Amino acid sequence: MAIRSDEIVQHHQETTIENFDAGAESRSIGTVVERLADGIAQIYGLSGALSSELLEFPGDVMGMASELEEETVGAVILGDPIHIKEGDTVKTPVASSKYPWASVCSAAS
Repeated sequence: MAIRSDEIVQHHQETTIENFDAGAESRSIGTVVERLADGIAQIYGLSGALSSELLEFPGDVMGMASELEEETVGAVILGDPIHIKEGDTVKTPVASSKYPWASVCSAAS
């Protein structure tokens, strides 16, 4: 039995389309470079952040962008900052049932 290339291509296309996950999301991601004792974090990598934009820290802790600089963003941590540490990933939230306001916030920006 000979293997035909057109059958391989057709099978690949069918399985690729069937297994395609359209659940991609667009988020800005940054890294905590410093956490100050008063509930403020300096974040590197959120170059497109807007003033007062909500941010998602690890452990479901939220924050708000407050100080926009060229390289970093200062954020007020709106929860218990005890577990926030240098190297943590910070994200802008996406719309979901968990944060239903996120779609309104991203549409406004």
